[in-house]
Amino acid sequence: MKHEEEFPILIAQEGPLKGQRWSLSRTLMIGRDPTCEINVQDRQVSRFHARITPTAEGVTIEDLGSKNGTNHNGTELSTPVMLQDGDVLGIALAQQFLFLTSDATMPLAEGGIRSGRLLMDHKSHQVWVSQQQIVPPLSAQQYKLLWMLYENQGQVISRSDLVSTVWGEDQMAGVSDQALDALIRRLRDRIAALDPTHQYIDSVRGHGVRLDNPPVSN
Repeated sequence: MKHEEEFPILIAQEGPLKGQRWSLSRTLMIGRDPTCEINVQDRQVSRFHARITPTAEGVTIEDLGSKNGTNHNGTELSTPVMLQDGDVLGIALAQQFLFLTSDATMPLAEGGIRSGRLLMDHKSHQVWVSQQQIVPPLSAQQYKLLWMLYENQGQVISRSDLVSTVWGEDQMAGVSDQALDALIRRLRDRIAALDPTHQYIDSVRGHGVRLDNPPVSN
């Protein structure tokens, strides 16, 4: 028999159940009804809202005809889907869940993970801030910019190097300072939505931009 930690897990993120987790060793019902294994007491949530089912092929989620819908990585479910590691589920607008294939709260080192409150997994293009995944994912330009800073965190990267990385050498001549500033501002806003207590992307006047990635506090 498998140990509990070998089963996929579901972690509640934003919402009334934030911080709770469930081992997906059996079918779990999500809803407002007290008999549901995952009970979300919010008027937006239907009595029997969604169902998560482990199968031999993997774990599926299906909406049970709920009034306000179930979304999977930002897309409303119309048919059951097979979950992948790092998927984010939304029950109406009331509760968000993170699906992980094992009992780990972060992607592991293969994708270039370093220590810090901001983590990136280059293999899956997932970005985490203060143990919360950025959803929906960053745009391609935002991700390229952040990845370059992340690979060289603490170092100041010149604005020209950032433009070359994000837009490509062929296009960089036509990219204005304002375009780069707007991209940095949008990226800061996405990060601040999960951790407004720290400015991760620092502009160093006359030199460039750097990532200030503080350690995880105990």
